[in-house]
Amino acid sequence: MINWGIIGAGDVAEVKSGPAFNKAQGSQLLAVMRRNEAKVKDFAHRHKVPHWYTSIADILNNQDINAIYIATPPSSHKNIAIAALEAGKDVYLEKPMAMKAEECQEIIEACHKNSQKLSIAHYRRELSAFKKVKEIIDSGTLGTINLARISILLPANSEIIAQSDENWRINPEISGGGLFHDIGPHQIDLMMHYFGIPQFYAGVSSQQSSQVDDLVSGTIKFQNNIIFQGLWSFCSPNHAAEEKCTIIGEKGFVEFSFYGAKVLLHLDGHEKVFNFTQPENVQQPMIQKVCDYFMDKGENPCTGEDGLKVIEIMNSFITTTK
Repeated sequence: MINWGIIGAGDVAEVKSGPAFNKAQGSQLLAVMRRNEAKVKDFAHRHKVPHWYTSIADILNNQDINAIYIATPPSSHKNIAIAALEAGKDVYLEKPMAMKAEECQEIIEACHKNSQKLSIAHYRRELSAFKKVKEIIDSGTLGTINLARISILLPANSEIIAQSDENWRINPEISGGGLFHDIGPHQIDLMMHYFGIPQFYAGVSSQQSSQVDDLVSGTIKFQNNIIFQGLWSFCSPNHAAEEKCTIIGEKGFVEFSFYGAKVLLHLDGHEKVFNFTQPENVQQPMIQKVCDYFMDKGENPCTGEDGLKVIEIMNSFITTTK
């Protein structure tokens, strides 16, 4: 049985992940930690969590807990992850893995040194719509693929962007950058999941309407000769709003949204639509895979090395805040 403790009971843990720890097989949520006592008590009461803490040291000292889910802002990921690994806990770590590549490497080294397990929460890998895209790619349905293109053009007040009381996602001292650092990891990770090892990556960015990079363009060349082009804008007018990914092969193309549950396959002038239902707690399929991995029943669904490479690629796209 994987006995979980959550560190960081905020908006992500509320619905996306928290309840799933009691729904996954071989898994139960024993404790939750947040510095705000009133909020952590409320979370524990509503989700029927037996124990709550306001101290990281206290939750790590609970010997019944053998795994920790870290859902705090990125600025604290390194220190909390290393402390949990040193306390003998396996770790499921929210994206982005850390503020910078050097911090990711320190976490990976602590994982090896303490003989613990580490998985990164790039949960879209396990959602049905994105698994369908991978199935189409791997089956050869599209023929030889040469181009993948992402266009995410959002207004600053887009409903896609998660909101928090402190609005920390646009504070680079907490998030590592702007909104690109919040949603970009999901898209870049999926491209790596689909196409393998990046051979080259570079980009350019600018600050259009804020003090952080809110217009980002990046290119990746994968070892299989596939070129990826990505454009992220968080200052677009409403009439130009767009959010999609297109993967183009010699026989056709597939198109999908990162925030929907529909996949469009275009072959020989015909369109086929695949519709999927999202789970109530979208991280549940990934959490199940992580539990299986922690119980030695499966492979790691997303390694620390994967999380590190995502950070390296993202950093290569940012040019104005280096």
